[in-house]
This record gives sequence, structure tokens and C-alpha cells, in this order.
Amino acid sequence: MHELVTDADDPRLADYTQLTDMDLRTRLEPAQGLFIAEGTKVISRAVAAGYPIRSVLLAERRLGDLPALPETGAPLYVVPDAVAERLTGYRVHRGALASLHRKPLPNPAELAAATRRLIVLENLVDHANVGAIFRCAAALGVDAVILSPRCADPLYRRAVKVSMGAVFAIPYARMTDWYDGLAGLRTAGFRLLALTPDRAATPIGKAVAGDRLALLLGTEGDGLSSRWLHEADEAARIPMRPSALAAGVDSLNVVAAAAIACHTLVGAELDE
Repeated sequence: MHELVTDADDPRLADYTQLTDMDLRTRLEPAQGLFIAEGTKVISRAVAAGYPIRSVLLAERRLGDLPALPETGAPLYVVPDAVAERLTGYRVHRGALASLHRKPLPNPAELAAATRRLIVLENLVDHANVGAIFRCAAALGVDAVILSPRCADPLYRRAVKVSMGAVFAIPYARMTDWYDGLAGLRTAGFRLLALTPDRAATPIGKAVAGDRLALLLGTEGDGLSSRWLHEADEAARIPMRPSALAAGVDSLNVVAAAAIACHTLVGAELDE
């Protein structure tokens, strides 16, 4: 059963107001423990992963999507298309939106203790890149992701959308201390590989030996900080053809690099 709501100022729709205002959402969501999922497939994956749902918002023109939504007992609000656009600032192309409660994040040390292959992201601030890296990790069998304190929020709407819900499939934790954040991983027995375009670094295929490996990926523009490069056990690079270097291409964007590195990190296990 759904409820028709025709007033954009109705308090029942408060979770969905000013959805495209990044400053507001990044302040509001962590404080209240909420996030927004878009699309019936992504909403279903969030619910299946155990995220408690608060409500669902559906534009009137997308009533045909109702059968694809999971049965949760949460309020389902249907709004006229004009109201949906006023609330969110854009047309809801993927049908439904849902407001969900966050779950407590695990401690990074506890998460590391239960895994063998990790990605560690340092200061990636682009939500789309974070979401895409989670999708790579899920597709290629990486066990978990650990974020530095300043990394973008994986449950921000854009990250969730780009990942197609993969952010719900990969366990992740957030460091509270960037400066000494890698020490706990080393204590847990991880060998730390710093991905870099430096041509003096070891080709990644030769650097992935070991039972427990953590791959460090740096921010979109500058890469890893000098401290994390120094703290790593080994610097690793993705080999590139001389013709690419001659054309001025000396590195890949962080998502492409993450996909190749994750495939190499997991290695022969993908063929089993």
C-alpha cells in the first residue's frame, strides 16, 4: 500500500529534500545515520544487505516499478512528477529512491583480521571514483576496503549509484588516524603495496607475493602521500607500453588502475 503525497513541504518527505546539495547531504547523512539509495535494484541490494529502510519515494510516472521493490513494511510515498523534481532537483530516472539507516562500521583492525586481500584508499574525494572502486573490488574478489579519514563517503548517493550497490557487498571501515593508520595493518600481518606510476617501482605482477596483501591507492590527482609511500613495504606499478609513454600517457586514472591492480592482487583465485 502506498500513500500519495502532493506537497513537497510535507514532513514525511524530509529525508529527500535538497538531495543534490552535496554540502548538506555530507553533513546531514553521517550525523543522522541515513543514506539515500536510487533505483529498485540498488534498493533491493541494500535491504538484502541488512540496511534498515525508513521509507521509499516513487514518482507517480514510475508506479510500474512497484512490483520490483522489496516488501519491507516501510512507508512508500508516491508523489507527482513535478513534486519529485522539486524535492530532488532532477528527474528520478531510475524510478525509486529510498532512505535507509546506516549500520555501525567495523573497527579497521577487526576487519583486517578477518581478511587476506585489502584495498586501502587514501584521500579519494570523488564519490563516483570511490563507488567504481568498490564495484571493481566486488567483481574481482577483494575482501574489504579501508578508507583514510578524508575519503569520500561510500554511501553517498552518487557512490552508491555508480557502484550499482556493490558498496553493500564489500565490508569497509574508516581509519580515525591517517598518520599512523597503516601501522595496524602491518601488525595484522599485511604486506603493504603502494600503487604508483613511478617507473622505478616493481611491476605489480612481481610484487603481489604473500598471503596477506593490502593495496594502497592514492588520491585522484597527486596519488599517495609521501608518508604512505614511505610506510609501504614496496612500491608497485602497472607496466605501460613505451608507445603510451611516448604519447604522454604515463599513468591511468585511479579507477582503471584499481581494476587492473585488483585483478592482479587476487590472481589465480579468479581462475578457480
